[in-house]
Amino acid sequence: MAVYANLTIDQGTDYFSTVTVEGSNGLPYDLTGFTARGQIRRSYTSATSYSFILTINNPTLGEINLELPNSVTSTMRAGRYVYDIEIVESETGDITRVVEGQVEITARVTRTV
Repeated sequence: MAVYANLTIDQGTDYFSTVTVEGSNGLPYDLTGFTARGQIRRSYTSATSYSFILTINNPTLGEINLELPNSVTSTMRAGRYVYDIEIVESETGDITRVVEGQVEITARVTRTV
């Protein structure tokens, strides 16, 4: 069920995106009763992780909002990372990866002193 999608995030900025989860029939997957979680890491084996703030605002349309505040993106070194987003069914605890891919953190020039 996982879709592969690459992200580009500017270092030191607020990041926001919406992902629509689709079922095998191509229709939005009903996320009622689910929670979402997701992380970015430098590599699959890295101990350090950066967690997305994930919100399921419109569960019947399968929409998950992804956020990273500038307080997080400013601490990330420019370069390539990997990430994934999982949904967790509240009653059974079943976990499904819905999105995965690479994240490119582009270097920032403007900084405060």
